[in-house]
Amino acid sequence: MDYPGIIPLEAIRAARERLAGGALRTPLVPLNLPDAPAEIYLKLENLQPVGSFKLRGAGNALHAAGEDRLRRGVWTASTGNMAMAVAWYARRLGAACTVVVPDTASELKLDAIRSLGGDVLKVPWSTYFEAQITWQHEGMDGLFIHPFAAPEVIAGNGTIALEILEDLPDMETILVSYGGGGLSGGIGSALRALKPNVRLIACEVETGAPLGPSLAKGEPVTVPHSPSFVDAIGSPRVFEQMWLLSQQLIDDSLAIGLAEAAEAIRLLVERNHVVAEGAGALPVAAALSGQAGGGKVVCVVSGGNIDRNKLLAVLRGDIPQTGL
Repeated sequence: MDYPGIIPLEAIRAARERLAGGALRTPLVPLNLPDAPAEIYLKLENLQPVGSFKLRGAGNALHAAGEDRLRRGVWTASTGNMAMAVAWYARRLGAACTVVVPDTASELKLDAIRSLGGDVLKVPWSTYFEAQITWQHEGMDGLFIHPFAAPEVIAGNGTIALEILEDLPDMETILVSYGGGGLSGGIGSALRALKPNVRLIACEVETGAPLGPSLAKGEPVTVPHSPSFVDAIGSPRVFEQMWLLSQQLIDDSLAIGLAEAAEAIRLLVERNHVVAEGAGALPVAAALSGQAGGGKVVCVVSGGNIDRNKLLAVLRGDIPQTGL
């Protein structure tokens, strides 16, 4: 597949029109922590109907495809948030939906996908990962919605930046979690067109943080990776199709530890009554560390789909175990 370039502003604005009445315009609220090292704001994407920002990209991709292409059905390769987003919008638009998942996927997440009308197809992990690389899987002939690398998905993500700029035009920094690069790609594309002086900082989990070393070296590098409760992101290598876009748009990347991620989840519950998953809390952890600098800092709380047992462990002061 072609490498996605910087998304034109008109494509992001068109995505916003398509998403009206579906994905929500989420609020931007201050973090209730007076002694924070910056003036921190929270963009609450965890309040979307499926609990994550992924609804924006999925919705734009399905709407942009048109009715004729949707008649053959849609499919994606995802274990969680994108799977739920595609299933939610497919049901809304009357299209059949299949989700290719690795055979290690949590049954809790698979039940959530099924509850939204998605059919689940389990495959070996290598086969699942190959589908994301090739955009193909044997037996699938409907519309494939890539979880992060499709231009329409990235454009949908960019609508987040339009809303932030309207609500806080004098912000100085945006922090986003980094997995595949679709969230930063959309937000960064909008910033490049409308306010290029705003810094865009990626936040990775330290158990699999390839972007920072890759940016430092100027080319993708491989790093050690181990699973963690921050299960929506983390990998041994930057996804090759997204490397050039990430390199152009991201100013810096910060690796955040599991203890810091857990503390940020706990703080969001206690101070703002906000439930965030691990990846959604990483930007807050990064902002609180002071590494993002001062001034007006926006943290995109990308999702809130955290397993209840993990959340209970965090609230007890523990670091949740991998899995679930």
